[in-house]
Amino acid sequence: MSKKLKLDKMAKICTHSGSFHADESLAVYMLKLLPQFQNAELVRSRNPEDWEASDIVVDVGGIYDEKKFFDHHQREFNTTFNEKYQTKLSSAGLVYKHFGKDIIKEVLGLSSDDKNVELLYDKVYKEFIESLDANDNGINNYPKDAEPKFNDRNITLPSIVSKLNPRWNESCTDADYDRQFNVSSELMGKVFVNLLEGYGKGWLPAKTIVEDAFNKRFEVDPSGEILVLSQFCPWKEHLYAIEKENNAEGAIKFVLFKDSSGKWRVSTVSVTSSSFEFRLGLPEPLRGLRDEELSEKAGVEGCIFIHAAGFIGGASTEEGVLKLARISLKKN
Repeated sequence: MSKKLKLDKMAKICTHSGSFHADESLAVYMLKLLPQFQNAELVRSRNPEDWEASDIVVDVGGIYDEKKFFDHHQREFNTTFNEKYQTKLSSAGLVYKHFGKDIIKEVLGLSSDDKNVELLYDKVYKEFIESLDANDNGINNYPKDAEPKFNDRNITLPSIVSKLNPRWNESCTDADYDRQFNVSSELMGKVFVNLLEGYGKGWLPAKTIVEDAFNKRFEVDPSGEILVLSQFCPWKEHLYAIEKENNAEGAIKFVLFKDSSGKWRVSTVSVTSSSFEFRLGLPEPLRGLRDEELSEKAGVEGCIFIHAAGFIGGASTEEGVLKLARISLKKN
């Protein structure tokens, strides 16, 4: 369908009436983030005449044509986000697949040629939309024969949305369902936008900081094994990805950064993102020491501490933590 609707005609978004779910609640909200659907009328109906009169139809209609109809309930439907993914799409995934890049540009104010659009497009699908697709299609994220250790039925977004439907023994009109659908759509949409802004305004800037530090690592130390962050940020996820992109997995042993008090930290790097084992620890003889005792034994002025486990240490200056990192490299 054309993304530019006639200005003299209010756009219409159609989804099914009755009970609602998380996927179409989000699909409708995402569409309304786009200029062409910003002020669209929402029609909830299972009547084919209403489908035909609408500009876009999601989660109903029995058709997926990539233009107007975005339903996933057909028996032959097997569409995934792309070849990397195996999860069949729900209406949320379908809308995101076709409109996600435009939505990202709209919400974050990015230009069409910004390379980060593609990066965020995949990131948001992987970290959020795919789980909604899987949930709506009845796909478990763990083996079916595994017994859950606790019940999370009432804390997941799909379950919360389900509870927004009128109760089974309530006397409800279509208007009651429509009103509650709007509550559900607003909930799902706010969660989505918050997550997208978190990646766009927090995750991406952190990636830039870590990339810059990685590119300058040989200026810090000839070994290339020490990073100095220009400012503190969540760095671990980015470091593993950047190492992999540069065929340098396992290269970085220490990361230095200024903490919230203005002092400096030297952090070890875990073997993997999910491991407590570090690649290289701070020196055994210095672990558990503090202040003057640590400074004297390390031969470094201004030391504050080295944790007893050897995974992090602190000093009053960047020069101090850099010396601690270099001592660690030499001793190991």
